[in-house]
Amino acid sequence: MTAVTSLPDMAPATAEIFLALVGVALLMFGAFRRSGGMRTPGWLAVVALLVAGILVLARAGTVEAFYGLFITDAFARFAKVLILLGSAFALIMSFGYFDRERGGRFEYPVLIVFSTLGMMMMVSANDLIALYMGLEMQSLALYVIASIRRDSLRSTEAGLKYFVLGALSSGMLLYGCSLIYGFAGTTSFVGLAEVFQKDGGSSVGLVVGLVFLICGLAFKVSAVPFHMWTPDVYEGAPTPVTALFAVAPKVAALALFVRVMAGPFGDLLASWQQILIFVSIASMVLGAFAAMVQTNIKRLMAYSSIGHMGYALVGVAAGNEAGITGVMIYLATYIFMNVGTFAIILSMRREGRLVENLSDLSGLSKTHPMMALALMVFMFSMAGIPPLAGFFGKWYVFMAAVNAGLFGLAVIGVLASVVGAFYYLRIVKIMYFDDATQPLDGTVAGDLRAIVFGSAAVTLLFLLFLSPVYDQARAAAVSLLGA
Repeated sequence: MTAVTSLPDMAPATAEIFLALVGVALLMFGAFRRSGGMRTPGWLAVVALLVAGILVLARAGTVEAFYGLFITDAFARFAKVLILLGSAFALIMSFGYFDRERGGRFEYPVLIVFSTLGMMMMVSANDLIALYMGLEMQSLALYVIASIRRDSLRSTEAGLKYFVLGALSSGMLLYGCSLIYGFAGTTSFVGLAEVFQKDGGSSVGLVVGLVFLICGLAFKVSAVPFHMWTPDVYEGAPTPVTALFAVAPKVAALALFVRVMAGPFGDLLASWQQILIFVSIASMVLGAFAAMVQTNIKRLMAYSSIGHMGYALVGVAAGNEAGITGVMIYLATYIFMNVGTFAIILSMRREGRLVENLSDLSGLSKTHPMMALALMVFMFSMAGIPPLAGFFGKWYVFMAAVNAGLFGLAVIGVLASVVGAFYYLRIVKIMYFDDATQPLDGTVAGDLRAIVFGSAAVTLLFLLFLSPVYDQARAAAVSLLGA
């Protein structure tokens, strides 16, 4: 009889095991509490996420666990820290919202903990089965979170759309995994890499399986043509939930994308590179042009995220160390730009009621000058204007594409970025040059104010942190490629 997995084999997954135990404990705590509300379990969840981050950073080197199904390395550590930061920020931003809307439930932070656990399992997956388990754990929790406001028609509709389309993408991904297993004879990433090195991976069945796998992953990062759920879910879900969707799951899915493409399928670069080039170009172009006609700021941010995922996929398509380094830097900048922007969106209230239209930002520079300044910093950064954080993310992925000989992809990326600058600058124009018809409420919650100005400071002064971030991103790329 095979022995139960020993403690040393489980040690690399300490952070994940800790989060799983915390999630169960918070569930019991919330169920047996006499008083409702989510602040106490919410803050306990935030502390747990930060402790999990410390546990992640405490590990060193590249170690496998659970008989090779789970791996922790510099790449996983980098991605997990970003995921935990994104989840913690999104959770903190939700407290004031649910207090005002009287919709706070203790299940909300519990679901965020379990979805974050799934995200961490995704980026440490070393097997197709482990990949699917992590992906579904994240997705099932997010389906419920999207429709957490059961009395809201928009929230329920968003959750249903996300669930139906997510189930479709999971089926495609699982079908791709089954084809790959059928033609390669293994689900292990290490085993798959050995098969492709030995046989050249020329089997048509393997390539078809890989295409289905890419389709499933493209849905999770909301890349074209699997983006259709994003604008509706972003608009319909409660704004703190939209903020969560915009950061942590995107980082996890893109990190998983990188691990799968550069790891076991690295030797099939010629087979999947052209697919990613098409997906990247389509995402950049649609994100740039579709956002121009949006009047709702949450829908605009949805198309903006589609475009940003297209830029990040440029680095994945490059298929080299510089490309992976660029993707990780891009994700590091993307977190702070989006967290800060959504904190400002959550602060957009008129007579105590949330407003979401771009026209509601009219004259913001006169009524809330510091908030307008912070939003201008985020918009310029998303547009890729130097020396803000967003510029460096785009610079590194475009340079990686150029070094890989993908000149056309880099040129299209730059042109799409120029077009995309239009709607970012339009927001700045509305804030600074349009007259306010009715000003927004003057009070902004302290936690939102801290997140806004903290994120703005990181975005504005990212150049000071560039060297250590680059070193860590490069170490992540090296560990993944086994160089």
